[in-house]
Amino acid sequence: MLLLVASLMALLTKAEDPFCKLWSKNELPLFSKDGDIIIGGIFSLNDSPVDASLAFTKLFILNMICWDKELQCAQTMIFAVEEINNRTDILPGVSLGYMIYDACRDIRLALKSAMALVSRKEDGRLNDMSCVKPPNVLAIIGQTSSSPTVGIATTLGPFNIPVISHSSSCACLSNKNLFPTFFRTIPSDFYQSRALVQLVKHFGWTWVGAVRSDNDYGNYGMAMFLQIAQQEGVCIEYSEAIFRTLPREKFLRIVNTMKISSSKVIIAFMSSSDFEILLKELYIQNITGFQWIGTESWISVQNPSFAQYYKVMSGAIGMAISNAVIPSLKNFLLNVRPSGTPGNAGMVKYWELLFNCTLTKQDNVSVLPQCSGYEDFTGIINQYTDTSNLGKSNNVYKAVYAVAYALHDLLQCKDTKVTSSNKMCVNRMNIEPWQVLNSLKKVNFTNNEENFYFDENGDPASRVRTYDVVNWQPNKDGTIDIVTVGGYFAFLSAGQQFKMNYDSIVWAGKENKVPRSVCSESCQPGTRKAVQKGRPVCCYDCLPCAEGEISNTTDSSDCLKCPLEYKSNEQKDECILKDIEFLSFQEIMGLLLVVLSLFGAFLTLLITLVFYLNRETPIVRANNSELSFLLLFSLTLCFLCSLTFIGEPSEWSCMLRHTAFGITFVMCISCVLGKTIVVLMAFRATIPGNNIMKWFGVMQQRLSVCSFTLIQILICLLWLLTSPPFPNKIMRHSTETIILECNLGSPTAFYAVLGYIGILACLCFILAFLARKLPDNFNEAKFITFSILIFCAVWITFIPAYISSPGKYTVAVEIFAILASSFGLLFCIFIPKCYIILLRPERNTKKHLMGKIPSKSV
Repeated sequence: MLLLVASLMALLTKAEDPFCKLWSKNELPLFSKDGDIIIGGIFSLNDSPVDASLAFTKLFILNMICWDKELQCAQTMIFAVEEINNRTDILPGVSLGYMIYDACRDIRLALKSAMALVSRKEDGRLNDMSCVKPPNVLAIIGQTSSSPTVGIATTLGPFNIPVISHSSSCACLSNKNLFPTFFRTIPSDFYQSRALVQLVKHFGWTWVGAVRSDNDYGNYGMAMFLQIAQQEGVCIEYSEAIFRTLPREKFLRIVNTMKISSSKVIIAFMSSSDFEILLKELYIQNITGFQWIGTESWISVQNPSFAQYYKVMSGAIGMAISNAVIPSLKNFLLNVRPSGTPGNAGMVKYWELLFNCTLTKQDNVSVLPQCSGYEDFTGIINQYTDTSNLGKSNNVYKAVYAVAYALHDLLQCKDTKVTSSNKMCVNRMNIEPWQVLNSLKKVNFTNNEENFYFDENGDPASRVRTYDVVNWQPNKDGTIDIVTVGGYFAFLSAGQQFKMNYDSIVWAGKENKVPRSVCSESCQPGTRKAVQKGRPVCCYDCLPCAEGEISNTTDSSDCLKCPLEYKSNEQKDECILKDIEFLSFQEIMGLLLVVLSLFGAFLTLLITLVFYLNRETPIVRANNSELSFLLLFSLTLCFLCSLTFIGEPSEWSCMLRHTAFGITFVMCISCVLGKTIVVLMAFRATIPGNNIMKWFGVMQQRLSVCSFTLIQILICLLWLLTSPPFPNKIMRHSTETIILECNLGSPTAFYAVLGYIGILACLCFILAFLARKLPDNFNEAKFITFSILIFCAVWITFIPAYISSPGKYTVAVEIFAILASSFGLLFCIFIPKCYIILLRPERNTKKHLMGKIPSKSV
């Protein structure tokens, strides 16, 4: 127990030590300069290959690649600081200093460099009781890659130290909840992913492969690309992740996936170091013909080791950071000299590698010659001296100026006074990182004719030109040129975002034309897409549109139904007016019915003439000549009224055809009924003492015909006044034609008309049937019975035929029924009389009719 208490007391005593010590000694920066205010910088000046099998030559190339471009960025930061110090309009009386570290593309080294920047240089004990001290720098510019930047921004977030990256484009860094102190001068990969999708869609590539670096940059960028691609109808055949530390078997599997794939376009969302290893395997297996689409991380990098892979990379196209011009930077870069001063020796190693000499003094005889330190850059062409594409360097340049303007905003008034904008001035010796952070959010300046400010996510806003579109094109010496062939303007409307010089683009493949990469060929107009089961939406079959449907665009997902009055043409790509179907005078069936109708009318008139010429003969007088002439007149009208059913229906023809048919037929049946009653009455009158004929004389016969007909006229008039027939287009029976017919208006009225005719016909048939055996050599009741029997048979069979016949055949059936029943009445009632009048005049005598002469069958 005493031992435990003693131990606790010892710990408490140690915890109350009023002095703090630095945990470890800081590494020296590669470049540094003292100033009133220090800005930190973290760049990947060297690569850190993990493959121990890499030869020295390979390692040398990797180092030189990283040194060149990143060294240019680091020197651009120094150039911007010197330029600001020499200006009088920004931070007058304040000198800026810098401390630049190398992170070697490694997250751990990046974090170490960040912690070195926020720590004091002093060693030993600190007198601050709380161990709290201001950071060494007020802002950090860097890092190059997204994954190290995520680590830096996460670590420095609690310290409120702003981190401004010139090259970390991962969309994840736009999350202000996770990275509240992060800013950047490069567009977010959200815009690059959208630009890549729009580029793919612009050239009609809907079936693509995808490979990415297995890090924050590749994973987040590709995830964004896949999401936008799905919205835009672009399908991904495969998506693979690689990293330079993976075993070769993984790369072989990915290469095999590419070989067996059907897509000819590959999106590569990866870093140049990862991409080089993949290209090496493609080169070994001689896999060519793919159209590569690249991101800014590798498409704009003139990597010397890529030259041997040009056959694989022929025609690669992609997005590069927009180019810029920085006056006097070229001259500054060429006049940089190495220094052996501790904390400022960043050029030594590069100088020795570049000029193949040594700057260090050695006791032994050196294998390499001694460097003078004044070797000339003239004639050396590499990414360090090349200022033709200053996209990333310009981002560093803007980042430095953003910090400078933020500081200027804080220091633009005298100490301890309040400006007109109620903003408290800050003593330059007491500036805190959080003050710089808040000032950066409001910074807005114009540099090289470009207005720059950060949006609410810390991303660059309102860029005029978001990306350049660059193309890898061969030289005669086997190297490649990165040629700008267009630009992507993210803030323009859809369809106007690309400005391209199509004639200057070199494409993959031997034919040098835009390659085609689709899962299924386009569906032509007249067909629709039907997605294949279990496959992406870009894989589909083309099915022809159904009858009455069209598609008038390529790759239509659905067929459009034509309006009711239209039908699809033979190609199913246009709606055309349907054929209008009605019984016309021009067609054979219409002509035949017209001929029959006119023939019936002519025959009726001819019989009328025969009867008129023989009106004084016994057979005409004995058969009630007045009713016979009225019946012949009615039959003529019946034959002629069938003509109103032929031709295009109109409002008047529809009302006339049904009413004329109903009235004329009632008139015919009324006459036949009158003749039947006359026969019955005549034989009843021969009975002694029966004077029945005086009740059914000529006047009564006329009245009966008129009365029966008047009832039908009243029915038709009521029909026309309440719901008359009208022309109507029927489209439900056929997708090819419009049936133009007369709608009955009121079916009840139509059935009333037919029912009334049927009642009269039945009554006539009953009376004629009763009188069929009355004694007479020429009993007309027999013929009336046959005629009414034919009439009823025709109209009974008409009903089902009328209902089941489609279109114009319905009208033809109705006309046929009219003509058949009319011919039945004409033939049965009048032809036997005409036969006697014209061919057997000897039987046309009163004695023969009265039974004085034995009759012969007719």
